Amino acid sequence: MSSKPLLYSYFRSSCAWRVRIALNLKGIEYDQAAVHLMKDGGQQNSEEYKQKNPMAQVPTLMIDGHKLTQSMAIMEYLEETRPDPPLLPKDPAARAKVRMIAETVNAGIQPIQNLSVLQKVGDERKMEWGHYWIDRGFTALETALSETAGKYCVGDQVTMADLCLVPQLYNATRFKVDLSKFPTVTRVCGNLAELEAFKAADYSRQPDTPEEFKP
Repeated sequence: MSSKPLLYSYFRSSCAWRVRIALNLKGIEYDQAAVHLMKDGGQQNSEEYKQKNPMAQVPTLMIDGHKLTQSMAIMEYLEETRPDPPLLPKDPAARAKVRMIAETVNAGIQPIQNLSVLQKVGDERKMEWGHYWIDRGFTALETALSETAGKYCVGDQVTMADLCLVPQLYNATRFKVDLSKFPTVTRVCGNLAELEAFKAADYSRQPDTPEEFKP
């Protein structure tokens, strides 16, 4: 049995994507177990998986003898147990701004356009629904980032905010959001896309990525 951390993931789950970036940045070698969110009625809904994650979501991370769910909690755990390189600034105000931007995505955008919500909205309205909420959230992010961004979301240090932003940009393209309205968002994401930890975590480069999504 592998002693490496084990990440239950889905290639284009934005929440699992955040954790993949964090693990890569921290230099943590890990294994992945794919949880296909569409196949078999959603493998996350199996009773076996719900024993690991009662919310029937990804990610779930097995690490240090612990079973952790919820991407923000996982990233905070990694930061506290493996502080180098840091994903939070030392300055309290800057830390708060990182969390502010991260939660704008984590609480204000992603859950409203998540798979389970879209399934309730229905196929006829899901594109309109997702587009509206991402566009609305990106409008807020653009304003926030215009005040906080340097090379990255908050200054010139990669933080948890960046880990949340990049996967959400992918969702924005899926829902045909006009990214030209958000120059700061796209500039920051362009800078992040050059970093190897982000490249390796990309949806197109995962073990469970279907052939049609690979580069």
